Order: sequence, then structure tokens, then C-alpha cells
Amino acid sequence: MRNADRPTNSGADEEGLGPQRLQKVLAGAGIGSRRACEELIAAGRVTVDGQRASLGDRADARTSVIHVDGERVVTDTRMVYLALNKPRGVISTMSDERGRTGLTELLGASMPTRVYHVGRLDTDSEGLLLLTNDGDLAHRLTHPSFGVEKTYVAEVAGPLPRGVGRQLLKGVELDDGPAKADAFRVVDAFGRTALIEITLHEGRKHIVRRMLGEVGHPVSRLIRTAVGPVKLGDLKSGRWRHLTRTEVAALFATAEESD
Repeated sequence: MRNADRPTNSGADEEGLGPQRLQKVLAGAGIGSRRACEELIAAGRVTVDGQRASLGDRADARTSVIHVDGERVVTDTRMVYLALNKPRGVISTMSDERGRTGLTELLGASMPTRVYHVGRLDTDSEGLLLLTNDGDLAHRLTHPSFGVEKTYVAEVAGPLPRGVGRQLLKGVELDDGPAKADAFRVVDAFGRTALIEITLHEGRKHIVRRMLGEVGHPVSRLIRTAVGPVKLGDLKSGRWRHLTRTEVAALFATAEESD
């Protein structure tokens, strides 16, 4: 996974390349009118590449790291950030040599640029997948060292003894090393089935299924409901949406906190 190619020349201001007036860059990112953005700059609420900005400063919308009130603002209009609700039976790849249904079929022909999935869900699992062409952010969200939490709802064999949650929070031993949950709660219990919510920052293959199987409660259905601060919400199965500016800023904040 990599970033889209970045231009190496500074370019002309009217082409939208190279350094431009900071208020123009902010306005182009949807922060507000140019006048409102000038007021933000004058109030000391904007930083560019870690330095507090001043009126008259310029920034490159494609390369400068800009924060407003401490929140990262994505000013590069080439960057795309999506949330997709992957259905069961769809593989987490953009294309498949065996002709199985993948993510590209769900995105459809309307996607103007190529994006990549951030992490995976196994074929039998459902729920939230993030997709982007921002390679730097995708790396931070998937690399184990950054420890971004993911939340799942699992339907498991019941009844569920009280000690299961404590056991998962303490940690279980798997064939490739120990694993433990960051949070656990029982959502519902009905007959011989229980619905639980589990949060962890592990990224190993089938980790949730293996952990719950290890404590004697195999998973019959698994749905990822959150990646860091981004929630699946009421997004319908097989559908996708663009992340909001607030969600993107929160993802960057999560990645930066984990650095």
C-alpha cells in the first residue's frame, strides 16, 4: 500500500499545486469561508507542519500537515476515506483471480480513484472495513505497533459463564502466542446463544474466533462494529459512505496518539 504519486514541482497557484495562501487551502478543505479561515489563523488556532501559523503564511495542500484547534485537516483533495459494511461471503480483496465477489464489486463504477482496504475481515465475517488511498494513515491503522482498537459483536454458543469475560480480559494462550481483550461485555443472552461485544487491538488472523473458541464458545456470526473512533452505525450491508471530516480527524488523532 502506498500514497498516490505526489507532484515534485511547486506548480502555479491557480492550478492548485504548490504553496498557496493558507486561508485558501483551509477554505478549499471546507473549514469555512476565506474570511472565517483568516480569523482562525489570526486567533492562533492553526498550525502548519507543527508551527503556529500567521496571516500571510502559505501552505501546500498536498504535502503540508495542517491542524485546526489541534485536529488534523486533510487538505489534499486526492485523498479518499470510506467506510464499507462488508457482507458475509465477500472476500476482503479488491480483485480475485478466482472470480469471487470482492470489494470492488461493492464500490461499483462510481469510485473515481483506486482505494485499498485497511486491514481485512475473513470471508465469513461481516461489518466495518475502511478503505483509502492514504497509505501513511492506512499503515498506522494496521501496523501492530500503533495498537488501534477494533470492536466486534459476536454470536456465540451459550450459556455464557460469568468467568468468560474475566478470562478473555486476562488473556488466553493461542498456538501463536497469548492474546487478550481490551474490553468485553454481554449484550444479550437467549437460550443456547449469547451475543457479546469484544474490543481488542490485535490484528492476527481469525483472532476473535480463535480467542472465543479457546474459552469454549465458538462463533457462529461475527460483525466488526468499529475501527478506532469510526462506527459502523446504521450503514446497510453491502453499502459504503465517505467518512466525515470529523471522523477522518479522529482517525488521525488516534494514529498520532499511538505513535
